Amino acid sequence: MYEVEVKVPADHDVVRDALADAGAERVATLAQADTYFDAPHREFAETDEALRVRRVASATSAFDRQAVAADTLTSAIDAVLDGEFRASGECRVTYKGPLLEAESKSREEFETAVGSGDEMRDILVHLGFDPAATVRKLREKYHLDGFTVVLDEVEDVGEYVEVETDVETAADVGPAREEAYDLLERLGLDPADQIRTSYLGLKLGEA
Repeated sequence: MYEVEVKVPADHDVVRDALADAGAERVATLAQADTYFDAPHREFAETDEALRVRRVASATSAFDRQAVAADTLTSAIDAVLDGEFRASGECRVTYKGPLLEAESKSREEFETAVGSGDEMRDILVHLGFDPAATVRKLREKYHLDGFTVVLDEVEDVGEYVEVETDVETAADVGPAREEAYDLLERLGLDPADQIRTSYLGLKLGEA
């Protein structure tokens, strides 16, 4: 499976209006805590790979970003991950391969649910993988024309919009990327503003 993804910085209030005008389906508000690991046998920073354990929780219908935590993003994330506005949660482990092209953030990706994020982290640590950093964010998720559009508010990083979809083969990446570009433009965003650096890289100050 290949993930086709285009990410741009954006004002979420403006994009929400554009999504509403386009008839997008709002799916959920989520909080995510992604712990990334360094490998003992090669340098992921050099090979452009990533291994993460993701803890994700969906917010209750009563959750409202402004009303619940107008003071800090940290408290809003905590309210969903661990607090009174947590509706349900799960953990997933994900491997991402190197970027496939210069025009998007498309990668080969493998992901599966795990019963316990703590146990999964312990397994990786005992195998020699070291926790590198944790990236936390609030994510508003929408569906529009076969794509997932997410509005990410990332702790210590900022606000971004991602347009993404999954395709079966590498040959499908290019056409899907062009469709993602078109969708960004419909939302009033410029594909030329895209950022290929991961949230982990942005948090660590990588170019």
